[in-house]
Amino acid sequence: MDKRMVQFIRALRAAGVRISLAESQDAMFGVEAVGAANRDYFRSTLRATLVKEARDQGTFDYFFPLFFGNNQPPMNNIPDNLSPEDQQKLQDALQSLMGNMQALKDLLKQMLEGRPFSQEQLEQMGQQAGLQQGSEMYQRQWFERRMNRQMGMQQIQEMIEELLKELEAMGMSSEALDELREQLEENAQGLSEQISQFAGATLAEQMAGKEPDPKPDLLDVPFSQLSQNEVDDIRDEIRRLAARLRSRASLRQKRANAGTMDPRRMMRRNMRYGGVPLEIKYHTHHVKPRLVLICDISTSMRYCAEFLLTLVYELQDVVAKTDSYIFIGDLVDISMTFEEKQPQEAVHQVLYENPPGYYSTDLGNSLKTFQRDHMSKIGSRTTVIVLGDGRNNYNDPQLGIASDMQRRARRLLWFCPEPPSQWGTGDSDMHQYAPLSDGVYKVSNLRELAGAVDSILADG
Repeated sequence: MDKRMVQFIRALRAAGVRISLAESQDAMFGVEAVGAANRDYFRSTLRATLVKEARDQGTFDYFFPLFFGNNQPPMNNIPDNLSPEDQQKLQDALQSLMGNMQALKDLLKQMLEGRPFSQEQLEQMGQQAGLQQGSEMYQRQWFERRMNRQMGMQQIQEMIEELLKELEAMGMSSEALDELREQLEENAQGLSEQISQFAGATLAEQMAGKEPDPKPDLLDVPFSQLSQNEVDDIRDEIRRLAARLRSRASLRQKRANAGTMDPRRMMRRNMRYGGVPLEIKYHTHHVKPRLVLICDISTSMRYCAEFLLTLVYELQDVVAKTDSYIFIGDLVDISMTFEEKQPQEAVHQVLYENPPGYYSTDLGNSLKTFQRDHMSKIGSRTTVIVLGDGRNNYNDPQLGIASDMQRRARRLLWFCPEPPSQWGTGDSDMHQYAPLSDGVYKVSNLRELAGAVDSILADG
């Protein structure tokens, strides 16, 4: 049992469940205390000691029966449930199917007698299907289909129909035929479930037997390749990341207030003392930035926009003011939402109320709306950040408006997830927007996004 539990824990780890050595020991001690005789107690003990997060509950429930199931489906011995007369008819009908392949006939007989597959049969099917080469659970259904084809489970359905027709011709009652069909289908389902259980258990054991691949740092995983679990992890990480950036920004501000001396201000201030430098004055270069965010929240940009908005609003104590807008087909002002709610709650509401839909991305139209309703938000101290890939679905990019925004602002910056090699390909207008901006940051993952935000805070 200990070996089986170790394999189970290794498989959970390979599937992405975080389990420490101490938690593995707790599981062993817990099972030692409650025993394995009561399956419910055994399962609850493992779940309580190994599963820390609700999102891992499904993974635990998926793998548990693969390691601790009996792999013996309930099946009916059909002839025992028939009258002697119907048993004879069944024997005669089986004899009439002699023209079919012997292997299929043997399988049909096994199904009628309610005998599950033996371990030898399952291993032979698995070997023929190449199951020993599998290493990931997503391959399970593919191997199941191959093993079902190996055993002829589809052809056996056709043979069952022939058998029932033969019995009907021999005069078996419709009630008996219906009952026979139902029991045959139950037994066929039981055999299919046994194949599925064997394929899943074998893959799980093979996952447990190999060393898990080292996972890349979450900060370096491209937004386009994030799994749902990784997205949830990043949402948890954003607050800690913002705290680090906030500390760095605050430290830079303190250094600016007590860093490089300003001789002109110092001499002017100390003229009252006859030029004796009693009061020291410093240059103050660092000014809290005023931000205008314009974020593309179409499907390809959604995670990036979510993380940028969350990160910036977690840093509001080192930012003078932030006005935020989102767009897909047109511009939407979302600043008020962030004034009323906490950053993560506000982002969730904004994305819920503005789902990706049938409409196409149109940055040009969004810039026209911004020019008409919000251009006054841009001043000489404002940093404008446009988050998007510059893909405009062949609509008018409104380059004149972008140029006007750049002239009004202290600087206009682009946060783009695509490298320059992809600018201008397909419907991309990024090669036209880039010369009209003061800089383009590549933000394809969280590390790059955090670095871009930090550089803006560093430059005030």
